[in-house]
Amino acid sequence: MTEDEFIRRFVAYMIEHAGFAHFDDGTPVRYYAEEMAVTYWLDMGLEASPEDCAAADIADWTDDEGEDETAL
Repeated sequence: MTEDEFIRRFVAYMIEHAGFAHFDDGTPVRYYAEEMAVTYWLDMGLEASPEDCAAADIADWTDDEGEDETAL
C-alpha cells in the first residue's frame, strides 16, 4: 500500500465514523484526519490498517469516564 492510499482510506474511515463534521473548536474532521493520517503512516506504516488506526484515534476522543474530548 502506498502512503497516498493509506491516507485516503484513513481519512474516509474517520469522516464516515466521526459522527460530526467539525470539532468543538471548529476544526474540520477532514483536516484533522489528513494531519493524523500522515502521523499514523510514519509511526505505523503497514503494521496496522488505516481503518484500524483511524478507529483507534476516534476511540481516544472519549476518555475512560465517557467525557467527550473532541474539543481539540
